[in-house]
Amino acid sequence: MGKSDFLTPKAIANRIKSKGLQKLRWYCQMCQKQCRDENGFKCHCMSESHQRQLLLASENPQQFMDYFSEEFRNDFLELLRRRFGTKRVHNNIVYNEYISHREHIHMNATQWETLTDFTKWLGREGEHETYLNSGHVVPWQGGKSCHGCYVNLCKKGWAGN
Repeated sequence: MGKSDFLTPKAIANRIKSKGLQKLRWYCQMCQKQCRDENGFKCHCMSESHQRQLLLASENPQQFMDYFSEEFRNDFLELLRRRFGTKRVHNNIVYNEYISHREHIHMNATQWETLTDFTKWLGREGEHETYLNSGHVVPWQGGKSCHGCYVNLCKKGWAGN
């Protein structure tokens, strides 16, 4: 058996690791680098390029968090608008589809600690109707939330406070 045998367990494992998303635990959002394991992540953290990124971030940490939060918000809402239109959809469904994209912004780099916090924030900002007891979000219709949809859902008892 030589190097060309691609059906060996090692070769299969390497292909799986190289093509798909891996554990969030070994991802550096600052450098946008995914590491395969703890040792790789440890080596990355000791690298000169990572140290430079940390110095840049330490000068103005709020700017970096604001940037990542804005990118996450824009990408999430764009997916919500394009994929789900004006349908009522659970926020976890949208989030799972969002994180399936390889180049997504990780939520732990944003100002929101949880998806629920983000959904509540969307409701407070008035950009979307949110139903917190069920975790649903209704995308906008023509740039604004569909207030008529919200009123109808309230009458049916589907909308939360």
